[in-house]
This record gives sequence, C-alpha cells and structure tokens, in this order.
Amino acid sequence: MRIFTFYQRDGKVINRFESRNVTIHPLVKTKKPFQIGYFYLEAGSVLGMHPATCPQLLMVTGGSGWVRVEGGEKVKVEPGMAVFLEKGEQHESGSVHGMTAIVAEGEEINPDEFLESFSKS
Repeated sequence: MRIFTFYQRDGKVINRFESRNVTIHPLVKTKKPFQIGYFYLEAGSVLGMHPATCPQLLMVTGGSGWVRVEGGEKVKVEPGMAVFLEKGEQHESGSVHGMTAIVAEGEEINPDEFLESFSKS
C-alpha cells in the first residue's frame, strides 16, 4: 500500500480567465488524453468563463457552489451532483461559501453510461 496526499496547499493556483480563490491538484494524467484533478474553490471563488478543452465531468464532493454556461443562468450544485461539459462549451463556476470537486477530462468521457441525468442544457 502507498498513501499519497493532495492537500490544497500543494496544488496549483488558477488565475487565468479572471479566476480567483481556485486551486487544482492534479491526481491522474495518462498518455492517452485523460486526467483527473481535485478542485478547491474557496469562499468567494470564481473560475472564470473559459472553453472546455475536451469533454469534462465536474463531480462535487463538498460544500456547494454554482456553474453556468455562456449566456445561461447560474445553477446551484452540491455534493452528489455532477456537471458534464462538451468540448468547446464555454463555462464558469464558483462558490459563495466554498466547494470541492473532482474533475475528470478526456475524449472518451460519457456520463450517460452510468449516471442518471438531472437536466440537460
């Protein structure tokens, strides 16, 4: 057995796209385009509007926050909810009080195989 850490203090601060109070800690990255990271969105955070570079699945694990696509309204998200974004889809997210989430990114991500859809935009 091996134990690893992914503490917020060891992650990468995101300040692109006019973002604030957001840190990501990479967890897995493969040669075939696929990666998993852990997001820390602090109180008052915003991960600014940007395009999804490939299909993405944001899975909320703690706290609460919001997500929105370009031209859309903010949608509240909480633990147990996952947000799927298509490649190129402009989106942003944030949190008033703080939120943590796992993000998986890769060309072959298809949540319809395993997850029940709450809503589609």
